[in-house]
Amino acid sequence: MQIVVAAAPAFVASLVEFVEALTIVLAVGVTRQWRSTLVGVATAAVALAVIVGVFGTAIVVLVPIAVLRVVVGGFLLIFGLQWLSKAILRAAGARAKHDEAAIFDRQVARLRSEAPVPASGMDWISFTVAFKGVLLEGLEVAFIVVTFGASAGQLGPAVLGAAVAGVIVLAVGAVLHQPLARVPENGLKFAVGLMLVTFGTFWAGEGVGIAWPGSDAVLLVLLAAYLVVSLAGTWAVRSQLVPARIPAAAAAKE
Repeated sequence: MQIVVAAAPAFVASLVEFVEALTIVLAVGVTRQWRSTLVGVATAAVALAVIVGVFGTAIVVLVPIAVLRVVVGGFLLIFGLQWLSKAILRAAGARAKHDEAAIFDRQVARLRSEAPVPASGMDWISFTVAFKGVLLEGLEVAFIVVTFGASAGQLGPAVLGAAVAGVIVLAVGAVLHQPLARVPENGLKFAVGLMLVTFGTFWAGEGVGIAWPGSDAVLLVLLAAYLVVSLAGTWAVRSQLVPARIPAAAAAKE
């Protein structure tokens, strides 16, 4: 159970972030130079591996588990509520959905306005954009991997879950050579937000001494409760948007 607790959220969250990173990498590689782009990706991957290895190991070894779960639980609640609130607004239609194809087009247009690619040697624009994009998206992956892995005492499975997600996204991207616009990214973010607030609540509660009834089984109850609240929130936001759209449509007809 603990292995699944660590690996599953890391896999799903990493899948979302790697899809976004792939869009940036494809835009740079297609528009400018693949060699420098891939060097930037590899450098960012090494940096992320070092971050996870150093901070993950240090947290597991040095921080008492009770303190760790309170701190991690609090961070996961904050982080998860951000993901969940955005997902609710997107599901309700109050916020534009994440569109990888549109993001790809914007990245390509911006890169084409940059200086031409050098005839030889490293293209530092390609390297920098790819490195920054993968590193920034990967930092969220690193945070989730470290927090879930450390709190569950399963850093290895959490790293494995993230690595599998990365391999899948890279493999599909290499075959298709286009952004993974068909991946239900908004739905996945909704699911990740639910998982983050669920585990955040559970671990923070354990850290302050709450003896959850049913032990790990209470996670399903917490998940169901947050799902009901989130769906109710989506319905409430959508119902507020409908009255606003009706007068606007009537005015347009007039």
